[in-house]
Amino acid sequence: MSNGIDEARARQAAGVTIGAMLCGRARLHPDRIAIVDGARRFTFATFNARVNRLAGLLRALDIKRNDRVAILSENRFEYLELMFAAAKRGIIVCALNWRLADSELLHCVTLTTPKATFVSSAFAGTAARLGTIQGETILLGDDYEQRLASMSTDEPEIAAEAEDGHVILYTSGTTGSPKGALISHRAQLARMHSSCVDFGLAQGDVFVAWAPMFHMVSTDQSVHALCLGGKVIVIAGYDADRILHAVETEYLWWLVVMPGMIEDIIAGAKRRRTVPRGIKLIGAMADLVPRHQLTEITSLLRAPYANTFGATETGLPPASAGRLAIGIAPDRLSKVPSASCVFRLVDADDRDVPDGTPGELAIRGPTLFSGYWNAPETNAHDFRGGWFHMGDVFVRNRDGTIDFVDRLKYLIKSGGENIYPAEIEQVLLRDPRVADAVVVRRADATWGEVPVAFVARRDDMLTEADLMDACRRSLAGYKRPKEIRFISVDDLPRSTTGKIQRHEVEKWLTGPGG
Repeated sequence: MSNGIDEARARQAAGVTIGAMLCGRARLHPDRIAIVDGARRFTFATFNARVNRLAGLLRALDIKRNDRVAILSENRFEYLELMFAAAKRGIIVCALNWRLADSELLHCVTLTTPKATFVSSAFAGTAARLGTIQGETILLGDDYEQRLASMSTDEPEIAAEAEDGHVILYTSGTTGSPKGALISHRAQLARMHSSCVDFGLAQGDVFVAWAPMFHMVSTDQSVHALCLGGKVIVIAGYDADRILHAVETEYLWWLVVMPGMIEDIIAGAKRRRTVPRGIKLIGAMADLVPRHQLTEITSLLRAPYANTFGATETGLPPASAGRLAIGIAPDRLSKVPSASCVFRLVDADDRDVPDGTPGELAIRGPTLFSGYWNAPETNAHDFRGGWFHMGDVFVRNRDGTIDFVDRLKYLIKSGGENIYPAEIEQVLLRDPRVADAVVVRRADATWGEVPVAFVARRDDMLTEADLMDACRRSLAGYKRPKEIRFISVDDLPRSTTGKIQRHEVEKWLTGPGG
């Protein structure tokens, strides 16, 4: 080049990868505890040595840079060993969602063609049904340990580069087959920076990984904590007593609590008379949590609630700086944009919308994923114009904050007007007598579609008239639900992240007796 700069070598020299970060921590803090999984505890030196053995096994299996390996397992320490061993070899981990049906899992492995799959005994039957399409099967436990024992603990040469893929997380919206979101080393390290800047992650912090590791919330945050010399407490799924034990005995960074589990955590904390040792931050998806729960759980756990919005594709951004104060039932859930990205709110023609007008959020920033695996048409559409279009609708306020409106793809089109269900749900959830609520669309001969609300009550004295009055005070006439049905909170179908599955509820209106 005329300026004398070799851009390719400059990029290589500037790149840092996840595997190299762990190696550095093992040298700095060899005797510090890195992983706790039940009775098993691993120091950074021991954990890194096991990671190196696994990296040697991957090489022995002739799995090369940019090849894929899959894992089908509940949360356990081997999950994190694979995340870092693959990172050192430049191999991509496909984190299979064990809650999917066999046909969906078959789609996931066919899409990404892993050369080997690591499987826990709990899912050995599932793996057998999938057959050889998932490559060689390695059973976690004795088989895994025997294979590792013959490998060297020497540090392998780091094969990965910053833009190489680190992990594929499978994501799907309300419809369609799962898509494989490829998250690079660059994105992971940028997400770690966002965790530090917006979520207060510091060196040595403790993270409780109870949410499934096939989701961003556990994979990203576990990797970030370990890269900064912190400790990860692994719990194989939601277990209120084990989570609260960690609350009582550890200084925690971010305790993830989600809709659908908060009432149970509140009850458990009261039963145990939990006194938190110290938590920097709690919570996720504040928009979906009844206000009284926000007040109660922040008071009991003595920590502010994260009032944020992110995604598998974007990490904690675009809105990761907001907090809800302890003991406060907020009137607004306006989000504070992250310092780690820039964004626009656009209409269907990709024109910027003015303040106060709903628009789809389009984002740029280093935390972004690299795209969906083997989905060129989807990538061309979602990354059009050099911006990733999230499919989520927001409104920008005059003070620069943004309010979540709803998913772009779930609109109620009533008499030519667009209605976003979340607008109605926010009004319903303000009533402390409401345990939870979801709004769906119903076909209507006059208006095309109308909103119908399903509400779970905490107080049986709450009536449909009470909630209709609240809607009249806060919503335009066309946005008000045409009907409110009361149901049990246990009847609400939820995803693995606690979100109510709106399309499943909508079926109640079209099924027998609907």
